[in-house]
Amino acid sequence: MSAYAFFVQTCREEHKKKHPTENVVFAEFSKKCADRWKGMKDNEKKRFHEMAEGDKQRYEKEMSSYIPPKGEGKRKRRAKDPSAPKRALSGFFWFCQDERPRVKEINPDLTVGEVAKELGKRWNEVTQDIKQKYQALADKDKARYEKEIAAWKSKKGKGGGGAPVVVQQPKPEEDDDDDDEEEEEDSDD
Repeated sequence: MSAYAFFVQTCREEHKKKHPTENVVFAEFSKKCADRWKGMKDNEKKRFHEMAEGDKQRYEKEMSSYIPPKGEGKRKRRAKDPSAPKRALSGFFWFCQDERPRVKEINPDLTVGEVAKELGKRWNEVTQDIKQKYQALADKDKARYEKEIAAWKSKKGKGGGGAPVVVQQPKPEEDDDDDDEEEEEDSDD
């Protein structure tokens, strides 16, 4: 915890001792703590900085021997199906497609981020008529995407193309009900 966090914790404990039954409005309490912290002298803050330093050492000691459980901390992203249609572009992205070559021609040494900032600046300065032109392109592209995604989903649902569908096996306690239905379906064939 930081020195300020220790200070707030101490303030909260003091407040609870003085007013044990009172509910604390966090926004007001936080503002009062911040004002008190700002008004404190460095020598008054010293004990909180020492507490923070001690906590930092404790944390580093604990982390030096910490081994995370297997797979923890790694968020799995769902794989994008390569056969899925491309998403529709916004009016801003249509504008960027037209303007990016001009920006790069005028300023060839700009980084990707700087080019993006310049494009954003230009988009904000563009007239409403020009924005409507690009919004019309976006609307047309959105209609295209909706048509393609509907066709893709229906094709995928019929087993044609697309990524393979992963079916989870039922848990053992649910297994009895599912087998009965499958047996009934199999006997009809």
